[in-house]
Amino acid sequence: MRPLDLRDEALAARLLAMQQEAYAIEAAMIGLWEIPPLTESLAELRASHEHFTGYFVGEVLAGAVATERAGDVVEVSRLIVLPAFFRRGIGRALLAHVVAANPDARRLRVATGTLNAPAVALYQGFGFVEQGRREVAPGVWVTHFEKAV
Repeated sequence: MRPLDLRDEALAARLLAMQQEAYAIEAAMIGLWEIPPLTESLAELRASHEHFTGYFVGEVLAGAVATERAGDVVEVSRLIVLPAFFRRGIGRALLAHVVAANPDARRLRVATGTLNAPAVALYQGFGFVEQGRREVAPGVWVTHFEKAV
Protein backbone atom coordinates (compact mmCIF):
# COMPACT_ATOMS: atom_id res chain seq x y z
CA MET A 1 0.00 0.00 0.00
CA ARG A 2 1.29 3.44 -0.84
CA PRO A 3 0.10 7.01 -1.35
CA LEU A 4 -1.02 7.85 -4.88
CA ASP A 5 0.37 11.04 -6.39
CA LEU A 6 -2.24 12.14 -8.92
CA ARG A 7 0.22 14.62 -10.44
CA ASP A 8 1.50 11.48 -12.18
CA GLU A 9 -0.86 11.48 -15.16
CA ALA A 10 -0.31 7.82 -16.05
CA LEU A 11 -1.06 6.73 -12.49
CA ALA A 12 -4.13 8.97 -12.34
CA ALA A 13 -5.33 7.47 -15.62
CA ARG A 14 -4.93 3.94 -14.16
CA LEU A 15 -6.91 5.02 -11.10
CA LEU A 16 -9.66 6.53 -13.25
CA ALA A 17 -9.93 3.38 -15.39
CA MET A 18 -10.17 1.23 -12.25
CA GLN A 19 -12.76 3.59 -10.77
CA GLN A 20 -14.90 3.44 -13.90
CA GLU A 21 -14.73 -0.35 -14.08
CA ALA A 22 -15.60 -0.81 -10.40
CA TYR A 23 -18.33 1.82 -10.19
CA ALA A 24 -20.00 0.49 -13.35
CA ILE A 25 -20.78 -2.61 -11.29
CA GLU A 26 -22.28 -0.50 -8.48
CA ALA A 27 -24.25 1.53 -11.02
CA ALA A 28 -25.79 -1.67 -12.38
CA MET A 29 -26.67 -2.81 -8.85
CA ILE A 30 -28.36 0.43 -7.86
CA GLY A 31 -29.91 1.20 -11.24
CA LEU A 32 -28.31 4.62 -11.71
CA TRP A 33 -25.57 5.28 -14.26
CA GLU A 34 -25.11 9.01 -13.74
CA ILE A 35 -23.01 8.70 -10.60
CA PRO A 36 -19.99 11.00 -10.17
CA PRO A 37 -17.32 8.27 -10.32
CA LEU A 38 -18.55 7.35 -13.81
CA THR A 39 -18.81 10.89 -15.14
CA GLU A 40 -15.62 12.30 -13.62
CA SER A 41 -12.89 13.32 -16.07
CA LEU A 42 -9.18 12.73 -15.63
CA ALA A 43 -8.67 16.46 -15.02
CA GLU A 44 -11.38 16.46 -12.33
CA LEU A 45 -9.86 13.43 -10.62
CA ARG A 46 -6.39 14.98 -10.66
CA ALA A 47 -7.77 18.22 -9.18
CA SER A 48 -9.35 16.38 -6.25
CA HIS A 49 -8.31 17.40 -2.74
CA GLU A 50 -8.83 13.88 -1.41
CA HIS A 51 -5.94 11.83 -0.05
CA PHE A 52 -5.55 8.64 -2.12
CA THR A 53 -3.82 5.42 -1.11
CA GLY A 54 -3.35 2.56 -3.54
CA TYR A 55 -3.26 -1.18 -2.94
CA PHE A 56 -0.91 -2.91 -5.36
CA VAL A 57 -0.61 -6.56 -6.32
CA GLY A 58 2.80 -6.56 -7.92
CA GLU A 59 2.64 -3.60 -10.26
CA VAL A 60 -1.15 -3.81 -10.68
CA LEU A 61 -3.20 -1.11 -8.98
CA ALA A 62 -5.83 -3.44 -7.52
CA GLY A 63 -7.57 -1.05 -5.14
CA ALA A 64 -7.61 2.45 -3.74
CA VAL A 65 -9.17 4.45 -0.95
CA ALA A 66 -9.71 8.20 -0.86
CA THR A 67 -10.28 10.11 2.33
CA GLU A 68 -11.09 13.62 3.46
CA ARG A 69 -10.64 14.82 7.00
CA ALA A 70 -12.52 17.45 9.02
CA GLY A 71 -11.27 17.68 12.59
CA ASP A 72 -11.49 14.24 14.17
CA VAL A 73 -13.79 12.82 11.46
CA VAL A 74 -12.42 10.95 8.46
CA GLU A 75 -14.73 10.53 5.48
CA VAL A 76 -14.01 7.59 3.20
CA SER A 77 -15.04 9.30 -0.02
CA ARG A 78 -14.10 6.44 -2.36
CA LEU A 79 -13.29 2.79 -1.86
CA ILE A 80 -12.40 1.15 -5.14
CA VAL A 81 -11.38 -2.42 -5.92
CA LEU A 82 -10.59 -3.61 -9.41
CA PRO A 83 -13.30 -6.19 -10.20
CA ALA A 84 -10.71 -8.86 -11.08
CA PHE A 85 -9.61 -8.61 -7.42
CA PHE A 86 -13.03 -8.67 -5.75
CA ARG A 87 -13.45 -10.89 -2.67
CA ARG A 88 -9.75 -11.01 -1.80
CA GLY A 89 -9.82 -8.78 1.29
CA ILE A 90 -8.57 -5.65 -0.45
CA GLY A 91 -11.50 -3.47 0.64
CA ARG A 92 -11.05 -4.57 4.25
CA ALA A 93 -7.28 -3.94 4.03
CA LEU A 94 -7.90 -0.45 2.68
CA LEU A 95 -10.31 0.32 5.53
CA ALA A 96 -7.79 -1.00 8.06
CA HIS A 97 -5.20 1.30 6.50
CA VAL A 98 -7.49 4.30 6.96
CA VAL A 99 -7.83 3.49 10.67
CA ALA A 100 -4.07 2.97 11.09
CA ALA A 101 -3.20 6.16 9.16
CA ASN A 102 -5.53 8.28 11.30
CA PRO A 103 -4.80 7.26 14.91
CA ASP A 104 -6.26 10.47 16.34
CA ALA A 105 -9.55 10.23 14.44
CA ARG A 106 -12.65 9.62 16.52
CA ARG A 107 -15.08 8.68 13.75
CA LEU A 108 -15.04 7.27 10.24
CA ARG A 109 -17.87 7.89 7.81
CA VAL A 110 -18.74 6.27 4.51
CA ALA A 111 -21.74 6.01 2.19
CA THR A 112 -22.72 3.54 -0.51
CA GLY A 113 -25.67 2.63 -2.65
CA THR A 114 -28.21 0.86 -0.46
CA LEU A 115 -28.56 -1.94 -3.03
CA ASN A 116 -24.80 -2.49 -3.20
CA ALA A 117 -24.98 -5.54 -0.93
CA PRO A 118 -21.24 -6.40 -1.06
CA ALA A 119 -20.25 -2.87 0.03
CA VAL A 120 -22.93 -2.75 2.73
CA ALA A 121 -21.70 -6.12 4.06
CA LEU A 122 -18.08 -4.92 4.01
CA TYR A 123 -18.85 -1.79 6.01
CA GLN A 124 -21.09 -3.57 8.51
CA GLY A 125 -18.51 -6.34 8.91
CA PHE A 126 -15.88 -3.71 9.64
CA GLY A 127 -18.02 -2.26 12.43
CA PHE A 128 -19.74 0.61 10.65
CA VAL A 129 -23.28 1.33 11.86
CA GLU A 130 -26.02 2.62 9.59
CA GLN A 131 -26.84 6.27 10.32
CA GLY A 132 -29.56 6.79 7.75
CA ARG A 133 -30.57 6.65 4.12
CA ARG A 134 -31.10 9.35 1.54
CA GLU A 135 -32.87 9.17 -1.80
CA VAL A 136 -30.48 10.57 -4.43
CA ALA A 137 -32.68 9.91 -7.47
CA PRO A 138 -36.20 8.51 -7.77
CA GLY A 139 -36.05 5.06 -6.19
CA VAL A 140 -32.26 5.16 -5.67
CA TRP A 141 -31.04 5.30 -2.08
CA VAL A 142 -27.64 5.84 -0.47
CA THR A 143 -26.94 4.47 3.01
CA HIS A 144 -24.69 6.46 5.34
CA PHE A 145 -22.51 4.62 7.87
CA GLU A 146 -20.34 5.69 10.78
CA LYS A 147 -17.80 3.94 12.97
CA ALA A 148 -16.30 5.14 16.24
CA VAL A 149 -12.55 4.48 16.39
